[in-house]
Amino acid sequence: MIRLLLVFAAALAFACGGAWGAKLDLTTVNQAQFAAGEPKDADPTVLKAQILLDRARFSPGLIDGRLSENFAKAIGAFQQANGLPSDGKLTPETWSKLMATSTEPVLVTYEVTRKDVRGPFTRRIPARLERMARLRRLGHRTAAEKLAERFHVSEQLLRMLNPGKGFRKAGTTLVVPDVGRGDPPAAVARIEVDKGARLVRVLDPSGKWLAVYPASIGSDENPAPSGMAEVKRVVRNPTYHYDPDFAFKGVRTKRPFTIAAGPNNPVGSVWIDLSIESYGIHGTPDPGKIGTTFSHGCIRLTNWDAEDLGSIVQPGTKVEFKNEIAHAVDEIAP
Repeated sequence: MIRLLLVFAAALAFACGGAWGAKLDLTTVNQAQFAAGEPKDADPTVLKAQILLDRARFSPGLIDGRLSENFAKAIGAFQQANGLPSDGKLTPETWSKLMATSTEPVLVTYEVTRKDVRGPFTRRIPARLERMARLRRLGHRTAAEKLAERFHVSEQLLRMLNPGKGFRKAGTTLVVPDVGRGDPPAAVARIEVDKGARLVRVLDPSGKWLAVYPASIGSDENPAPSGMAEVKRVVRNPTYHYDPDFAFKGVRTKRPFTIAAGPNNPVGSVWIDLSIESYGIHGTPDPGKIGTTFSHGCIRLTNWDAEDLGSIVQPGTKVEFKNEIAHAVDEIAP
């Protein structure tokens, strides 16, 4: 009960302004203009900038209206790609460049479909991998989670944009980000996995950045590889195979097992298989943790960024691992 009250209080503060800043609604965000001084969490300009960055493939990861580390990295990458001082701050010059990337509204209305609410859903997902292996599918838990992932937002922000509305009835009209990224870039030369910056970059033959995604990459105990590799294949809706030789912390069985497919599978909705055995670039069931945690050696992206990257790469696309891994670690995940 206490937890529910805290969540409700936070939601009310966000929706009504209060400590969270200005009210976030379709008109306020779409008409937001850069003002003097640094923006704050839940400022309409921050949300508008996050959506424009996402569209331009300079992904802020989870769109949540906050001045997160991933937002700063996305701003910095966009600045560098556009010849601006790369300080990771939303400046007037950066704002002007972002506005020039798209003239379409950043928030739009969306009518919930029968497919959105039909599922199938996986209401309860155990934390331990061995117990996940007993499930037939690792689907979304709820329609709200499914819709939030579709529009690249946190569930909290989705609720803030739609106060008093439910997500279980077809025909409900919601306010959501327009995160259409357009056609994938054609001239892709290679992928860079920057272990120090915790970023994955897509480059054209001239070295221009075509896309940049925040990532969770390896750890001191289970480092990501170094040097060069290449993409072998892209597997959509993959199953997850656990080998006891991995010896993951918390996994007690000494036998191999397989976890069924689904967006809440440990490797998410896409597996980009690399030429280095057992390593890949993949999605995640926890988009809010991308860039703030490390992995068991592989490269984790949000599901939507992994899907986008999967639409860009082809078998044979070169993958370069560069720089040393950072050392702050909150959690290890597959």
